[in-house]
Order: sequence, then C-alpha cells, then structure tokens
Amino acid sequence: MAFSEAVASAFANYAIFSGRASRSEFWYWVLFAIAGACLANLVDAAIFVYHPGLSPLNSIFTLIALLPTFSLAARRLHDLDRSGWWLLLTATGIGIIALIYWFGQEGTESANRFGPDPAAVPALRQNRAM
Repeated sequence: MAFSEAVASAFANYAIFSGRASRSEFWYWVLFAIAGACLANLVDAAIFVYHPGLSPLNSIFTLIALLPTFSLAARRLHDLDRSGWWLLLTATGIGIIALIYWFGQEGTESANRFGPDPAAVPALRQNRAM
C-alpha cells in the first residue's frame, strides 16, 4: 500500500474497528501523523506568539487524527490475530514497548478470526473504503 492510499484508507475507515490493516498501512499512517503534528507545530509557531501549552492548530490536528489512529491500531492488532483491547496496554506506559514490537511484526498470512489477509486481497481495501 502506498503512502497516499494508506492515509486515504485511514480517513475513509476512521471509525471501523473490525477487519485487518497491513503493516504498511499502519506505519504510513504513523508517518503522516508525525509529519502532520510537526507541520502544525511549525505553523503554530509562525502564526501565534509562543506560549507554552498553546498550540491550537496542533490540537485540532490531534483531535482529527485521534480516532483514525485508534481504529487503525486496533485493525493492525487484528492482523496479528490479537484483540484490539490490547491497546489498553498504553495505559501502563511500559506496554507501549510491547505494542511497538507487535506493530512491527508481519501479520498472519492467511485468514484469521478477524478476516482475510489484507495484503492478499487488494480489492478488500477498496470495498472497505466505500
């Protein structure tokens, strides 16, 4: 999946927590989210007088990207045949390390309890986006 396809898919499926997401789809979204936050911070610094904690454009971007990030992370865990409830590990702080490790792993090659392999069925991405 290409960068633009991954971003478009994440926004198209922003509230869909079922199904699976490929590794490239997830990491391209992470790249987009980091780049968007950095760009929003730069624009905030250029437009607004610097005040610690005051970053309105970055706050808006974060709110826009929050739900797609959670849904994509849950679908990525589904690709690994894990429940999306594992995202609660982020509440422990140290659990983020386990999640980053899992997100970097290759998904199950065949269908699992969450659906078919997204890499093997490219038409599935197009149908989900509609």
